[in-house]
Parts: sequence; C-alpha cells; structure tokens
Amino acid sequence: MKVNRFFIGSRFVIASLFCLLAVGTFADDEKDKEKERTEIRQMAQQTLARLYKAQPSAQAAVQKGYGYAVFSNTGIKILFGGSGHGEGVAVNNQTKAETFMKMFEIQAGLGMGVKKFKVIFIFANQKAFDGFVNSGWELGGQTSAAAKTSPEKGGAMQGAASVSDGIWMYQMTDKGLALEITAKGTKYSKDGDLNKS
Repeated sequence: MKVNRFFIGSRFVIASLFCLLAVGTFADDEKDKEKERTEIRQMAQQTLARLYKAQPSAQAAVQKGYGYAVFSNTGIKILFGGSGHGEGVAVNNQTKAETFMKMFEIQAGLGMGVKKFKVIFIFANQKAFDGFVNSGWELGGQTSAAAKTSPEKGGAMQGAASVSDGIWMYQMTDKGLALEITAKGTKYSKDGDLNKS
C-alpha cells in the first residue's frame, strides 16, 4: 500500500513539474514574441521619421491613407541568384489595429553583395489594405517603377510609386529615399507567430 502511494505521489509531482515547465516555456515564448513585436514597431517609427525628413509631404499621405505598412528587408545576392527576407507591420488608420507580416523575395540576375532597405506602403482604401493584409500580396517580377508625383493627389504622393490599384510605395535605402523602386517577385504575408489570436 505504501508503495502504491509512493508511485501515485511521484506521478503527481512529475506531472506538476511538467505543467510548470510548459507554462514557463510558454511565458518565455510570449516574452520573445513581444520583444520582436516591439522591435518591429520601433523600426517602423524610425523608418517613418526618416521618410518624413526626406519627403515631408509623405507624413500627410500616411496619416490620410486608409492604412500603411512598413517593412525592413535584407537581400543577399551571390552570382546568378539571391533572396531577401524581412518583417514589418501593417496598421489600419481607422482602428489602429496592427498586423505583423513577413516578406520574401527571389532575385535573378548577375551580382554579389548584401542590400538592406526599408519599404513603406500607403493604402488608399479598405479594399487595397484588406487585400494586402488578409490575402497575401505579391509585387511583380523584375520590374521597376519611377517614383513620381500623383497629379490626382495634388503632389501628396511625391517620391512614391504606384505599384497596384490603391497602393503606393516608398523605398528607403541607407542613402535616403530611392528615386526608382525595383520589384523582385516579393511576397508579403501575415506572420502566423507574431499576430495574437
């Protein structure tokens, strides 16, 4: 009888330890995710500040848009191929809701090196924003678009390129605002790990 009680007690202690370990692991995982979300928010704010300094009219465009998104991208190219990856956040200006996202690109053509840049999207309407955030979005192949002033916006989108219906894009490099935006088959989608359910 004492032996049975010992085994039952041991099993209870072991089960309790496993539960505590699982809770501790979950808590650590949540801390890591929150730290990453905070870093993405900081990157987005710093990128917007740089954009507003380089192109002051962009601030009104971001604030008046239905929503916006900011991404940080690092691309690596070795000889005939390369890839890039990054992360960012899309913000609905109407509700202030955040959607954390990731990006991936495939690069073709000859080259070598590492390239870092930031991308800012402005969405003119709900359809454009919801399509980008909820359905995933892909930006063309090896195409480029010149950053220009939008006549219908009265110059508010100066320095941005129209990349899709209702979607404008700025690209920032270490040197400042890019005058030509190159699309490299970039795919944008929700980050399943960072978004709270």
